[in-house]
Amino acid sequence: MKFSFTKMHGAGNDFVVIDATRERFKATPELLARLSDRRFGVGCDQVLVIEAPTAAGIDFDYRIFNADGSEVGQCGNGTRALARYVHEHGLSDKPRLRVQTATATMELQRLDGNQVRVDMGAPRFAPAQIPLALPQAERYRLESARFGAIEFGVANMGNPHAVILVADVDKAEVEAIGRELQARREVFPESVNVGFLQIVDQGFGRLRVYERGSGETLACGSGACAAVAVARRWGLFGSAVKLQLRGGELQLEWSGVDADSILMTGPAETVFSGEIEWQQ
Repeated sequence: MKFSFTKMHGAGNDFVVIDATRERFKATPELLARLSDRRFGVGCDQVLVIEAPTAAGIDFDYRIFNADGSEVGQCGNGTRALARYVHEHGLSDKPRLRVQTATATMELQRLDGNQVRVDMGAPRFAPAQIPLALPQAERYRLESARFGAIEFGVANMGNPHAVILVADVDKAEVEAIGRELQARREVFPESVNVGFLQIVDQGFGRLRVYERGSGETLACGSGACAAVAVARRWGLFGSAVKLQLRGGELQLEWSGVDADSILMTGPAETVFSGEIEWQQ
């Protein structure tokens, strides 16, 4: 089997994008692992599959697979890449699109240059919505044999996120703490993406994210939204925030009202296109 792909990234969060609008793409764990492998495959954080819509009012269905083969429901950086891909490949000339994932419907708008704005939907905070097996609180604590008490906030942005405040993201124990929280399935039944947020001022912060199924990525759009939502509820951010991630900057806007959507604006870049042959 031979098929075409395009390598893209959004603020360093990189993707292999597959057009499955005309022909079904069978996303087996073996194939996903090969595509994601940075030495023996193309290399990416996630594989994005664009499909024909299955519901009225939707322009495209959109599936997101991690390197370990697991499917997730949200990828903000990938959504921006999708917007640029469908325009560049002639799948749609609409400046505004509605796309549907396994857990979310998102609206996106192409702006000048390489910028795309995405309506990421409203954050959800209730433990059952994360899911989180702890009583509801503004801040949560878990005891760790290695790190002592770990304090965090939570938000679901199509994926579950825990957000930890740190004094300096460069010195944060991102992998070790990320792995520990992801392994605490008695607390996070579906595991969790773990963000490490440094507040610089009311309009600027720095963020690193350790993602389920991928490890630390250079950027995480849904993680950026979750970090802003949690920090704004704690009174640490204003309504417009710029976040510096390891791969670039994202601009986020949120009123602070739980029912209101978070708007995320950032870049989307095409790296290269090619073909790969896969022996099933």
